Amino acid sequence: MVLDYPSPELLAMLPELRTALATLPDRLREPLAQVVDHLAAQPAGALAAEYVATFDLARRRSPYLSYYSYGDTRKRGVALVEYKQAYRAAGFELVSDELPDHVAVVLEFASTGDAAAQESGLRLLLAHRAGLELLRLALLDAGSPWAGALVAVCATLPPLDGDDREAVARLAAEGPPGEEVGLEPFAPPSSTTDPGARR
Repeated sequence: MVLDYPSPELLAMLPELRTALATLPDRLREPLAQVVDHLAAQPAGALAAEYVATFDLARRRSPYLSYYSYGDTRKRGVALVEYKQAYRAAGFELVSDELPDHVAVVLEFASTGDAAAQESGLRLLLAHRAGLELLRLALLDAGSPWAGALVAVCATLPPLDGDDREAVARLAAEGPPGEEVGLEPFAPPSSTTDPGARR
């Protein structure tokens, strides 16, 4: 929820979120409280500008989890369909225009519904664990007030194993992949003087 765009609706819910925070253990409550405190303390316009600068203008801070695995490639389209299928199978309806792999959407799905839906949401998070961890690290490195939300989320997941750590390190070094198909460079124009040769 706190990773959503800071809309008037979200800001109006901050008192309810504070109440909910009181029920959490310290390791989750404290980082989440930092985010809620920041949202409550800043003017709405400043929050909106900060959110855009944080999440929309930096590749390594994308809120779209499949972006870290596939970049803006055709494979990402397949991943987005898989998110939608998981939501549909659980009866979860997207009520916004947000893409289904937005971290806030995935977290909402994983925290609502029955046990099967929550298990499906956890699988989606773990399938893109490297991207989630990279987003956490990038937000911490940037000193972002939204970092606390990712710190809390990652604290609820199983400890990283060797493969996950390697995937995070690789993503951090290389960044999301580029398109692999259809981007071959154009051949230089022919040096012939025959005008028909270029048709």
